[in-house]
Amino acid sequence: METTIYTKGSWLIVRLKGELDVATVPAARAKVEQALQRQTITGLLVDLTNVMFMDSSGLGFLLGRYRRLVENKGTMIVVGAQGQVRRVLELSGLTRIIPQKPTLAEAMVVMGEGK
Repeated sequence: METTIYTKGSWLIVRLKGELDVATVPAARAKVEQALQRQTITGLLVDLTNVMFMDSSGLGFLLGRYRRLVENKGTMIVVGAQGQVRRVLELSGLTRIIPQKPTLAEAMVVMGEGK
């Protein structure tokens, strides 16, 4: 699992690549939590475009970050979920809780960065 993290304004952008499962979630969670603690973040964008597999650990990772953001009056968006990952999100009901966008460009509009 590759985890790339950067900020854009008060948003934390997390790009994941690989499989989001029981073996990779702990490292991804640690990196994201560390970044969230370093600065004031009002939004979290998780880019799943390059995630080809996700299990229940991945769902827990997303839901945990979502809860943290909501408790602090923040926003979270998931971008690019497709194939098996999209199906897992839909079956779990997370697509009804966490806003989903098909592309980064569409998410940027929500973030106030696009047109």
